[in-house]
Amino acid sequence: MSTDEPPHPKAPAPKAPRPAETPRSLAEALRSREDDALAELLHARPDLLSPVPTDLTQLASRAGTRASVVRALERLDRFTQQVAETLAVAQEPTTYEEVLGLLTGDEGDAAVERALPRALGTLHEQALVWGPDDRLRLVRTARELLAPGPQHPSPTGLGPTVAEATAGMSPTRVQGIVAAAGLPTTHDPVSAVGSLTALFTDRARMSALLDEAPAESVEVLSRLVWGPPYGQVTADPARHLRWLMDRGLLLPTAPGTVVLPREAALHLRAGRAHRVPEPTPPPVEVAREHRPQVVDATAAGQAYTALATIEELLKEWDEGGPAVLRAGGLSVRDLKRTAVALDLPEPTAAFWVELAYAAGLVASDGEADERYAATPAYDDWQELPAPERWAALAEAWLAATRTAGLIGGRDGKDRTLSALGPHLDRSAAPEVRRRVLALLAGLPEGASPDPESLLARLRWERPSPASRDLRARMAQWTLNEAELLGVTGRGALSTHGRALLGPSGGGAEAGAGAAPAARGTADGPAPATARGTTGTPDSAPAPATGAERALATARAARLLAPLLPQPLDHVLLQADLTAVAPGPLERPLAEALAVLADVESKGGATVYRFTPHSVRRALDAGQAASDLHAFLAAHSRTPVPQPLAYLIDDVARKHGHLRIGAASAYVRCDDEALLNEILADKRSQGLRLRRLAPTVLAAQADPGTLLEGLRTMGFAPAAESPEGDVLITRAHAHRTPPRSAPEPVPDGPPLPDATLIGAAVRAIRAGDLASTAPRKETPRTPSGGLPRTTSAETLATMQAAVMTGETVWIGYVNAEGSASQRVIAPVRVEGGFVTAYDHTADEVRTFPLHRITGVAELADD
Repeated sequence: MSTDEPPHPKAPAPKAPRPAETPRSLAEALRSREDDALAELLHARPDLLSPVPTDLTQLASRAGTRASVVRALERLDRFTQQVAETLAVAQEPTTYEEVLGLLTGDEGDAAVERALPRALGTLHEQALVWGPDDRLRLVRTARELLAPGPQHPSPTGLGPTVAEATAGMSPTRVQGIVAAAGLPTTHDPVSAVGSLTALFTDRARMSALLDEAPAESVEVLSRLVWGPPYGQVTADPARHLRWLMDRGLLLPTAPGTVVLPREAALHLRAGRAHRVPEPTPPPVEVAREHRPQVVDATAAGQAYTALATIEELLKEWDEGGPAVLRAGGLSVRDLKRTAVALDLPEPTAAFWVELAYAAGLVASDGEADERYAATPAYDDWQELPAPERWAALAEAWLAATRTAGLIGGRDGKDRTLSALGPHLDRSAAPEVRRRVLALLAGLPEGASPDPESLLARLRWERPSPASRDLRARMAQWTLNEAELLGVTGRGALSTHGRALLGPSGGGAEAGAGAAPAARGTADGPAPATARGTTGTPDSAPAPATGAERALATARAARLLAPLLPQPLDHVLLQADLTAVAPGPLERPLAEALAVLADVESKGGATVYRFTPHSVRRALDAGQAASDLHAFLAAHSRTPVPQPLAYLIDDVARKHGHLRIGAASAYVRCDDEALLNEILADKRSQGLRLRRLAPTVLAAQADPGTLLEGLRTMGFAPAAESPEGDVLITRAHAHRTPPRSAPEPVPDGPPLPDATLIGAAVRAIRAGDLASTAPRKETPRTPSGGLPRTTSAETLATMQAAVMTGETVWIGYVNAEGSASQRVIAPVRVEGGFVTAYDHTADEVRTFPLHRITGVAELADD
């Protein structure tokens, strides 16, 4: 438990031990690292922090687990993977020069020589490789994953070594192969295998042996040399196959199966482990170049269209959108209906629906009859200036893990993936989007990329088959979505799109073209001065904090603002009962005009048409004819046409002449002749009207049906309240309860910040000090166990340590009965408690003396 007293002056932080010349294990290699290098490891592999390891031995053990190693290997670029694969087929331990030779072959490769230090530096940094340059070791789990085997062939195409292939072979058979190869027989199979291996690795003798081979035998070897190295033979193989098998160039691995030994394959490959080393990333080619001003203008136009589309979508769902499927999401029919309303293809409509959902603007209302509707956040979003509204959409798109491109496909259980439904999250989506935009940022301004070269670059950065195909599709979707959203224009990254990436947005090439890292010392390369110098160039670094992301978004909005058209406060009224809006309208004007008129066409200019129905809609909303005349006169740059004025007056004259109420429903009118006309009309039979009084008709239909039926017959009734007042009908905006935007699904453990990593490194160092500190053995201390002393001895040793300021080793059992060992520096002993600086926990703590199993002094060294 923690002490309530003021903390004792903190003891010096534990220092990393001096590097050993040759570490004997990964734990020793990690122990010799500086704190900065340990921080780089934890940043590159955040899964090692869950939970924080107690010491470096546990950190090394966790770094070698299969799940962690697989995740680390999948995140390497192509060349770094090739280096790891080369280490898996090299002898262990191996040397830097041997790895270089396996990658460059006999002919050499300057590009590989330049790139190898960086790749090895990455493997060292991520604790996949340890040891100095003359004793490099791949961690055991990585070797098991990458080494050749019948069940999992090596990516290099190489097979097992001669020693591995001949394991279990009879000594007589081994001696027969040695003799057939022209070598002297030996007294034991081990030396015979060594003699055969020496032959296959001797270029001159191996060439002489192959010169004697029949042409058919050489043809067989040429088919196996680049893999897979396994072949099938019959019980009575042909003469040219028998020649190879007799000399050990084909060795049996199972009945009817032979393999080309690794040493022989390397000779035939001229020493190369890989057919085509890929030391440098393929460049992203420029497809077309445009003037940056044209790109920005095009992107701004798309950004304005994006805002209009989202507003139109949610206006369509303003009174309650489509129903939520039982399994979640939109039905195919509702998506088609939405696409028709937006006049867009279904995949594009699905993207806008998903974007509105990701931005928190639409959600399920949670009612019994569950439907989608706008959220209260939509109303706040509408009040923002247009650039800020666009920036909010763009930021939500960049961070969202929901992937609209999957809609319409099938999941693992062959179920259709629906818009707004489950199973659309792909954790790699944000990283792919940022990486694609970062690669665009690396091109000259105004340049659009060649899509194939862009996909080739992404495949080089993440070559793992498990994620390669999906990442390629995500990259294509990113290009399309960025264009729809206005992040790009004509395929090129816009100025405001570049700002959206933050300060590191232009650093697309960092890492791949970085200068080679210094060759390693005892445990690997020297620590990089900046994160990413020796790292894998697999992703564009995102802004580190929420504040930096907010600054990037605000800057993007500022750059976009001058490019967006300014809202207008006027329209142009035409004599054909239309109004032309020559640009975007101010929101109050647009909302009022949408009630008074119907949108006839959209584009650069929006055309509104006035009809009797639209004018009646405005009158139902509580407007009087004089209000409509004044509104049009105030907002039209042209005189109000006479036909439009007549239309308003004519509809207003009839509006409200009839009154509809609940009887089930009734019609009342002071004009008896008009009611007689309604009763005589055959179209009113479905309403089942009957006269209650000279001026009142009753109906067995509800007021809404009666109102609509009479309007269909050509009348203009008005609804009435129970008090007899005219009801003013307004568009009802249905909103969900407050909803938060969906949280992105993380791609593995969350990336730790510098503060957490620093604290973790200190805790690991402190725990390692406690577990590795040299101790004086006592008779009561079992080998490898906790120290055991009597209560009196414990108290006396603690009091002496307080006086001398020494550090001691204790065994401690907490309240839950969990035993642990700790290294502490006692400060005070009183009242049955000892207050000490706990090196293991890196804090001042108070320990009950009765829970201390024993105490021992640390060794003098």
